[in-house]
Amino acid sequence: MKQFADLFMNLDRTNKTNAKVELMKQYFLEASDEDKLWALTLFTGRRPSFKVNRTQVKEWAAEEAGVPMWLFQESYHSVGDLGETISLLLPRAPLTDSDKSLSEWFYYLGLLPGMTDQEKHDHIVQAWMQLGQHETFVFNKLLMGSFRIGVSQTLVVRALAEATETDPNVIAHRVMGQWNPQDTTFEKLILDKGENDDASRPYPFFLAYPIEGDVSGLGNPEDWFAEWKWDGIRSQIIYRNKELFIWTRGEELSTEKFPELHFLSEVLPDGTVLDGEIVSYTGGRPMPFNVLQTRIGRKNLSKKVMEEAPVAFLAYDILENNGVDIRGLTQEQRRAQLEHVHANVPDQQIFNLSPLIQFKEWEDLRQMHAEARQNAAEGFMIKRKGSTYQVGRKKGDWWKWKIDPLSVDAVLIYAQKGSGRRAELFTDYTFAVWDDDGKLIPFAKAYSGLTDVEIGQVDYFIKRNVVEKFGPVRTVKPELVFEIGFEGINASSRHKSGIAVRFPRILRWRKDKKAAEADTLEALRGILEMYQ
Repeated sequence: MKQFADLFMNLDRTNKTNAKVELMKQYFLEASDEDKLWALTLFTGRRPSFKVNRTQVKEWAAEEAGVPMWLFQESYHSVGDLGETISLLLPRAPLTDSDKSLSEWFYYLGLLPGMTDQEKHDHIVQAWMQLGQHETFVFNKLLMGSFRIGVSQTLVVRALAEATETDPNVIAHRVMGQWNPQDTTFEKLILDKGENDDASRPYPFFLAYPIEGDVSGLGNPEDWFAEWKWDGIRSQIIYRNKELFIWTRGEELSTEKFPELHFLSEVLPDGTVLDGEIVSYTGGRPMPFNVLQTRIGRKNLSKKVMEEAPVAFLAYDILENNGVDIRGLTQEQRRAQLEHVHANVPDQQIFNLSPLIQFKEWEDLRQMHAEARQNAAEGFMIKRKGSTYQVGRKKGDWWKWKIDPLSVDAVLIYAQKGSGRRAELFTDYTFAVWDDDGKLIPFAKAYSGLTDVEIGQVDYFIKRNVVEKFGPVRTVKPELVFEIGFEGINASSRHKSGIAVRFPRILRWRKDKKAAEADTLEALRGILEMYQ
């Protein structure tokens, strides 16, 4: 565990990309295969659940630390991270280092689900007694399923590729899909040069860069395809070995969530992988994302839900055809093969091609750009006809040209401290607009959009203008105004304002405005009516 804890702490201490890659590379070169596999599990976002009650863990930690619960809670609110709080408060025996490896600690944690509460208490406290402060911190993050680290999967793939002297694209594909560290080995997952035996495994998604400057800077319009950027769930539909799999971009296997698409197992050629967007769809056109949102996360899809939020798949790429990986073909060649596959599917309204937009000059696209919201789209995707299908976010071949966000000016009324490096700063904000009675009504939370300097200035203001405390939340004097941008808006009975906004973020700090000049709930309702 010490080796992995050192890696974790060193990664957290640097912002330099090459340094992070080198740290992970050295770990993959030096650690045991069992530990490499578990580290890769964590770095790719797979967090095993050990079924522990966080409230009980707090109580056990406070008891071991010999502090009253109120003091533990105050410490937690100050630090901002439960795992770190426990690691700081627990007393240390003279010799606390354990020689258990990362994989051995995962085995140790894996025993918890079958234990009684008392057995869990003894098991966890025994672990705390064996570990140093940094190891305890990592152990707690694993215990409570809250392990996160500031490295992208792209960097993990790069480090692993360098350590194993393997093509990064091959590594990126091998770590995709539904693998479990308890059912495979590092050798089989990463080093096996044989055929991939996981029929469900998706390909890494190719991601677009935001358009930079004016669209005309891309050069000759004839070199590019343009299509709407759909506001749905980016997905791959895989049909291999007579089985259908639906993967979302978040690497979630979601086949059972979209039964309407299961008919594709009867019409697609075996060995087909499609890339596209799942959207709510009716009457031959997409519906707003909030319609699709009503069925996301539901465990049981009732007939009523499926009728109110029907789905369709809009395909815009094909990555595998007749069992052959064709990502190396050009965009134009892949589009031709996609159109051929679609042409051989019986006429229906659930599997459609994302239409290419006909344009001759960039000015044609500029004129259509403002129509995106009316088409339930977020703007345009612009793709170079001669480009291959790549891995991750690569600049130059796929661009996204999004429409400007909707926005209102709102007042900061609540704040909460962040976590990790920002655990001492108020970085999580709640914003409000004025209602008809002259009261501020909260409508959105936002965590991003300010520079580090601005965060420091806002934090300084908050700490000197707290009105009330509610646990970790602070009510703040309503004086600061910010322009809040969002991608979508819909009515919501769950929110006090009656409105929910999608992807809210801070566009700018309106230092030129007083709180009384912020927007109203009526203005939000007007935006809602405009785009319903």
